[in-house]
Amino acid sequence: MDPEQRAARRQTLRQDVWNIPNILTMGRVVLIPVVLWFLASGTPRDCVWAAILYGVAAITDLLDGYLARKMNVVSVLGKFLDPLADKLIVMATLIWMVPMGRIPQWAVALLLAREITITALRSIASSEGVVIAAGGGGKSKTALQMIGIVCLIVGYPYHLSFFGYDLGVVDLVVVGRWLVYISLVFSITSAVEYFGLFAQAVEAKEKRQSTEPG
Repeated sequence: MDPEQRAARRQTLRQDVWNIPNILTMGRVVLIPVVLWFLASGTPRDCVWAAILYGVAAITDLLDGYLARKMNVVSVLGKFLDPLADKLIVMATLIWMVPMGRIPQWAVALLLAREITITALRSIASSEGVVIAAGGGGKSKTALQMIGIVCLIVGYPYHLSFFGYDLGVVDLVVVGRWLVYISLVFSITSAVEYFGLFAQAVEAKEKRQSTEPG
């Protein structure tokens, strides 16, 4: 690679770092220790602030991908940072809440194992030139997980009402746990779906290669 090509590559990477979608993604990573700091204090007010910041991070997760496509600045760096930031804030928050008694170890271990397995599967698929589209189960898992984690972060019983209907005192830790448990079902089913799609894609690729001349 000649000096001009290296300079152009450095300039491209610099531009990727400082485009708006990637700045939002990196901001999500920066928010992780702030969320954990508020959560560690454990007071109801600080837990609410932690939940608000986590919600802001979740919104940026939706916003950065939309902006990247809208502004036509989809980059390799963004494709790497976006899912990494998403997994880091989810897993860091859940692991942090285990010793607080808000979520059991087994649930966090299952979610972590699922994410590692799917990430490894996608890496293998990418190396084989196979593209695996995201399924509906994965999207449902993400939505339930996000709402469940916000409830767990708030972490205290509150007197709630819904459209004028009095729900009484609701323990948000219990609500959050059940939402995470339901998301676990979608996590496992979507993982099975990914494996099936991967096997089909690899089989289709092998068939194409076997029928190609020469």
